[in-house]
Amino acid sequence: MVKIRLRRLGYKKNPVFRIVVLNSTTKREAAPIQQLGFYNPKTKEMKLDKQSALDWIKKGAQPTQTVKFLIDNCKEDGTLNYVKKETEKLSKKAQAKLQAEKEAAEAKAAEAAETPAAEETATEEASA
Repeated sequence: MVKIRLRRLGYKKNPVFRIVVLNSTTKREAAPIQQLGFYNPKTKEMKLDKQSALDWIKKGAQPTQTVKFLIDNCKEDGTLNYVKKETEKLSKKAQAKLQAEKEAAEAKAAEAAETPAAEETATEEASA
């Protein structure tokens, strides 16, 4: 069976991967059938021949989970489309303060909505 997988390059703690087509029984560092592109996980830089990868999949090649993710999140020109959203982590104290501010704003908005309604009923009663 033919697989599309990553081949590790780069030095210690700085990996760079090539996306290659290999026979599933060969080692990771064996000579590839075809090289489809490269991927740098640190800089999120990628260049992939997407059309060729899709052709190999049509022929029956099985991509690994990571390669499947990269192919799915690849633009037509071969660059990575995926951008991880940065989430701000707050401490429990900051989360409680933020929740209290939201509740105070909601209470103030509800009070402001009730005040004009109370004035209207008071003017209606006075005119009647």
